[in-house]
Amino acid sequence: MVEHPPRIKFKRPDKTARHIMNILNKEAVDKVRTEREIPHVQPGCIVQMRLQVPENKRRESTLKGIVIARRNAGIATTFRLRRLVAGVGVESVFPLYSPNIKEIKILDRKKVRRSKLYYLRDRMNALKK
Repeated sequence: MVEHPPRIKFKRPDKTARHIMNILNKEAVDKVRTEREIPHVQPGCIVQMRLQVPENKRRESTLKGIVIARRNAGIATTFRLRRLVAGVGVESVFPLYSPNIKEIKILDRKKVRRSKLYYLRDRMNALKK
């Protein structure tokens, strides 16, 4: 009977790289969360946020709208804000951890049963109380 040497297990390099990226991603999110307070924004929240306009560094604009979607992707997490501008519905996608967002204030939380509220595109009376 021939004795075989013990088998050496090699780790897959793509899995270890993904693991390292996940750790770096979590560290980046924790760093941003320690710098400023970020509320738990979820679909159905009516938010008011102060946003620094990238073209003009001194100007800040205030936006108020309802969050209709959120995409979780670590530091690249985004949320979709729907608001009425001159009677027309406008959707904007914002990175949650962007340095251009100065403040996010949750005004109200509506009760929702789904994660994407795209049906609000047809009926935009959700902001009116």
